[in-house]
Amino acid sequence: MWTLAPWQGRFLPHPLPPKERLRAYASWCNAVEGNTTFYATPTRDTVETWAGQTDPGFRFIPKLPKTITHERRLGDVEEELRAFLAAIEPLGPRAHTLWVQLPAAFAPADLGALAAFLRRLPGSYRYGVEVRHRAFFEDARAARLLEQVLAGAGAEWIPFDTVTLFQSLPTSDAERDAWLKKPRVPRRSRALTDRPVVRYLGRDDVDRTVEGWRFWVDTVAAWLREGRSPTVFVHTPDNAEALPLARRFHDDVRAVLPRVEPLPEPVPAEPPALF
Repeated sequence: MWTLAPWQGRFLPHPLPPKERLRAYASWCNAVEGNTTFYATPTRDTVETWAGQTDPGFRFIPKLPKTITHERRLGDVEEELRAFLAAIEPLGPRAHTLWVQLPAAFAPADLGALAAFLRRLPGSYRYGVEVRHRAFFEDARAARLLEQVLAGAGAEWIPFDTVTLFQSLPTSDAERDAWLKKPRVPRRSRALTDRPVVRYLGRDDVDRTVEGWRFWVDTVAAWLREGRSPTVFVHTPDNAEALPLARRFHDDVRAVLPRVEPLPEPVPAEPPALF
């Protein structure tokens, strides 16, 4: 995500060598979704460069590879899991939560596979699971069974809030594409652990995106008061304004809870003018 083209030269300095791009992103935000790991396990050398560009307190939420979660559906994945865990080891404490995103076809009947998989995972990491089957959101028994499985492993349920996206018809190509690809499920906001993770998807219109996250501002402030350490990712369909929006969300939470530390000033996209 830190190499998104619309950010280059606007929010992040451009051009930058690959080994400096994450450092520039980390001056804007203190966490990142590891979405690229879903498509391929990175080399250990690559992950070492990620660690070298970020402070120990920076949060990576790397997604398990799709070969594990989507292609093999959590079964017979020992080799792939071992390779993934070896690759991300250089992140150290930066590996805040390992993200198990399950396909929409993963239903309540498959919870046995999830429970067995979570039992095999090393206890040195924290885990979060994202489900997309509507039964987990609409059937109280299915939700309760999933929570029991997650609680047994100390894992979090990662909600993907798309309510704002689907409130009205799309008005851009990016929104139309998101309508086709993103899950349309009810909002869920119950935290199971001290490290809740939220994915929020707004609209390409900034005002509508901000209006849609009001619920999460109050929820996150409440979690902080309870002593939890939440991580929130702010998206829009085109993600063009995601960096300043993420900082604006942080500021909105600080307006409710002033004790929250401000984010550092980001690296300027352009060098300062001489005159």
